This record gives sequence, C-alpha cells and structure tokens, in this order.
Amino acid sequence: MTVILPDPDLTALSRAQLLTMQAAGVEARRCMSALDKVGYNLVGEVLKGQGQFVRLEHYPKGDVYDRDSHSQYYYHAHRDGEHGHFHCFLRAAGMPDGVAPVPEARTRDWPKGDKALAHLVAISMDRFGKPLRMFTTNQWVTGETWYPAPDVLRMIDRFSVDHAFPSWPTNLWLTAMFRLFRPQITALIAARDTAFAAHAKTLQTDPFDDRGFETITECAINLDTQIAAVDAALG
Repeated sequence: MTVILPDPDLTALSRAQLLTMQAAGVEARRCMSALDKVGYNLVGEVLKGQGQFVRLEHYPKGDVYDRDSHSQYYYHAHRDGEHGHFHCFLRAAGMPDGVAPVPEARTRDWPKGDKALAHLVAISMDRFGKPLRMFTTNQWVTGETWYPAPDVLRMIDRFSVDHAFPSWPTNLWLTAMFRLFRPQITALIAARDTAFAAHAKTLQTDPFDDRGFETITECAINLDTQIAAVDAALG
C-alpha cells in the first residue's frame, strides 16, 4: 500500500535553505514561461521528434544523461491519473563516497560497479505538462540498484542536468525541481525503506519483485503553492 505524505513544514528550514528553494522556484517558473510563450511545454520538449507516444517506452530514446554530474532521467507512461512521469537517477560515478547497495544486491542481477544507478524520485505530469505528484518506486519498476535510504538522501543534491539535449528548459526545470521540492523529496526517500519493510513482512515472496507493490511513497505537489509557502516562510 502506498504511503501518502503530507506537505512538509517549511518554517522549520533555515533561511539559507529557503533562499535556495526560492531561487529554484524562480528558475522553474522561468523555464515553463519560456516554453509557454511559444506554445510548448516541458513534456512536449522531451517527446518531440520521437514518433508515436507508446506506453512504457522511454523518452527520449536512450534516456538523458549528464556526463559531468552522472544524472540520468527518462519520461514514460504507465499509471492512471496522469499523462506520464519523469524517472530521475544518479549513476555510480556521481555518487558520494561511502555509499553502498543493500547487502541483498550481491546475490541479485542488479546493475553493479560503474553501471549501478539509484532511483531518486519520479515526477508525475498532467497532459498540459505541469507537475502533479512526486513518488518513489519498488526496485522492479526501474531496474535500479537498491541503495538504503540514508545513502540515497546523500545523492539528492547531486542531481543536475546541465546541457541542451533534448531540451535546455526541461533540463533546467528538472534540476530546479530538485531544489524547490527538496523537503518533499527528502521525506519521500526517508519514508521509503520503512514502508518497504512493513510491506515485506506481509509477504512470503520476494518484496523487490512484488508486482502488486509499485509505488512506495507519494505526495502531491503544486508549483505555485510551494513557491508561496517558501515566500511565507521567509516572512
């Protein structure tokens, strides 16, 4: 069962954290506005030139990868109530020192060594190219290498896509979303392992491969509401 998280209390954050979030909000809005002025949107940028939009296929083909930060993402669709969602990852070369997959990884056919990757968060989008929700997923959904939540939390600030393929505005927007909604992303990841462990206790089968357990934690997001909350917390 998916754990739905409430909005975080932004007043508990430091002024420096809030200012970082405020600047990210300005960036996110700027990216969306630049596209909107010419009738484009964030999702359309990723799908352009990709042919027919097919359920479960990755867009753009081959995914998006930043060779400097080792961040990766793709867009696809397979859930009701949305147009699709971005899956965002960090690959092994971009991870902080000292992180390691869970012990179970040694006996499983998960990506290993320099091919290892951690799923950070997914961002659900509506048909107008606006964000709806953020969520975490079970291992089978993305085929990731499973890292414990404390290690994944250390990876959040390293997500950055700073190039023009397939879209400069979309890449900047995704990067800004990790800064603007950092409290939500932190809460989602922090709650992930507890929710996973609770569900695993109810099973006699492999919890990482439980096809009935797809989304682990989730929260609704709204860009304007988040920006207003940051401004209010700054006083």
